[in-house]
Amino acid sequence: MMFSGSFYIAKDRDSRPQGDDSHFICEEKQTIGLADGVGGWSSQGIDAGLYARELMNNSLLAILTQPDRQVDPMKVLNEAFRKTKAEGSSTACIMTLQEGHMLHAVNMGGSGFMLIRQGAAIYKSPIQQHTFNFPYQLGNSANSNKPWQAQVIKLELEPGDVIIAGTDGLFDNLSESQILETAATGIEQGLHPEEVAWPVAQQAYHISMDREAVTPFMQASLMAGKRHIGGKQDDITVIVSRILGT
Repeated sequence: MMFSGSFYIAKDRDSRPQGDDSHFICEEKQTIGLADGVGGWSSQGIDAGLYARELMNNSLLAILTQPDRQVDPMKVLNEAFRKTKAEGSSTACIMTLQEGHMLHAVNMGGSGFMLIRQGAAIYKSPIQQHTFNFPYQLGNSANSNKPWQAQVIKLELEPGDVIIAGTDGLFDNLSESQILETAATGIEQGLHPEEVAWPVAQQAYHISMDREAVTPFMQASLMAGKRHIGGKQDDITVIVSRILGT
């Protein structure tokens, strides 16, 4: 069983108080998902969060039609993509726990997840991007990507494993070791996943506001020949899932 909880911090902007991220937790189908609307659409007067919210809502509707513990996240993403008509575009990550403790995920763009086992981070999903800060993204424009281009990830899980999923507001500001350090106490104490997600999101927010912080985004910008100093202010979504033995 996958037991999940989340915490969301929207970037402070009066024009889009809901932010650009969206996510869901479907305990009935043992499936979680998150999406990050691409903020560049705001320059065209489009609410960048609309596409992400509609995509996640359609994903949840698609999940509810599938058999328990047999959810196919690629089929879910395909169906949600076909039904999402909002302007804009979004990254997406959908994960489900299938029979035999198999995690089946599809991931497109800069959102993703890491797997923690016995206090160590043993896996981190790779980023999909065309160039620096230009992630793969689903949308209805001619230049957007399609679901078949998403990464398909399958991992065998064990009872006691913990998954920490997030949008790039998390992973651009905190390294894997920082996330692990922040979450460690809550994981060890067996706290509710939401109580583990909260300090992780808060730490990512704190770093995002620090103009002198050394962050993964800053390091990636330097490697790309850019110069971004300090944290990256963004919406921050964190979902924590604990794998139980039954």
